[in-house]
Amino acid sequence: QVHLAETGGGSVQAGRSLRLSCKASGAISRINGMSWYRQTPGQQRELVAAITAGGSVKYIDSVKGRFIISRDFSKNSVYLQMNDLKREDTGVYYCNLRDHAQTDVFAVGQYWGQGTQVTVSL
Repeated sequence: QVHLAETGGGSVQAGRSLRLSCKASGAISRINGMSWYRQTPGQQRELVAAITAGGSVKYIDSVKGRFIISRDFSKNSVYLQMNDLKREDTGVYYCNLRDHAQTDVFAVGQYWGQGTQVTVSL
């Protein structure tokens, strides 16, 4: 079993920064990619940022230039530095891990964290 633990969420004013962290533990064979998804009430969970073992990254358009995803797979960890936060960044952020290789290097993995709430107010 693989367990993902997210930390770093909270409530901040627009324009401020937050840093999310996710650490995986348990029966991890290997990490091909980790990513951050976001979900708001009534909406589907959407990919915010992803990073592969090789360091390739992908961002949703709305966070480009503001968010930075990084990883330390030697520590089974991924991070999301969120700068210049906006109200529309509000949501529950979920960490995702993929341990198997796929043609789509940013494909979603089978392991999810419990989520951490990020609330941005004016």
